Amino acid sequence: MLKTLLVMTVGLLPSLFSLWVIRKTHSHLTRRMRQVATQSQTPIQRDLLAAPLRDRYYLEGVGYLIGDISCKFNARSGYIRCAVNPSGPCGGCRHYQQR
Repeated sequence: MLKTLLVMTVGLLPSLFSLWVIRKTHSHLTRRMRQVATQSQTPIQRDLLAAPLRDRYYLEGVGYLIGDISCKFNARSGYIRCAVNPSGPCGGCRHYQQR
């Protein structure tokens, strides 16, 4: 009887240890995600969020765009300016290429 209980205990220990590790990792991940979500935004993110308000214009049939539409790298989007310089101004950009 004692041997049977010992074998069952030894057989269950790895799965119990695994469950403990999974729960600990999950709680750590949840805590970290909450911490990241509550941290303030970086200055770059604030610039990206404010950029559409500065040089945004409306193009009929397309919608709101930001940046210089004549540039080859312009994303033609209301959310991102271009692939090369998404946060900076289009004027004076060294990557500017006429379409």
